[in-house]
Amino acid sequence: MMLIKSTIRSELLDDVQDALEALHVSGITVTDVRGFGGQKGQTAVYRGQEYDVSLRPRTEIEVIVPDDIVEEAVAALIAAARTGQMGDGQVSVLPVEETYRIRTRSIEI
Repeated sequence: MMLIKSTIRSELLDDVQDALEALHVSGITVTDVRGFGGQKGQTAVYRGQEYDVSLRPRTEIEVIVPDDIVEEAVAALIAAARTGQMGDGQVSVLPVEETYRIRTRSIEI
């Protein structure tokens, strides 16, 4: 099993969720986060004053998928989240050794 962890533009969450559901991926965790990457933030104007917005709002998605659909899930996620502009986000794939169901104390496969 692999953990796919992705940071995307918040407005594209529904599209990414639909793309993952089309692959019958269940169990998605979504977190509102803030950060910056290559675009570093931007300058905003409020009541005539300029100020720097260094941390951009983003959405982080975590989903655990079987090894045999990792590439397909990553491709679907990228296709749904990509605008072609700076700040589209990133996808990381990490190995998962074991997961346990808390209620039953059983190992998940």
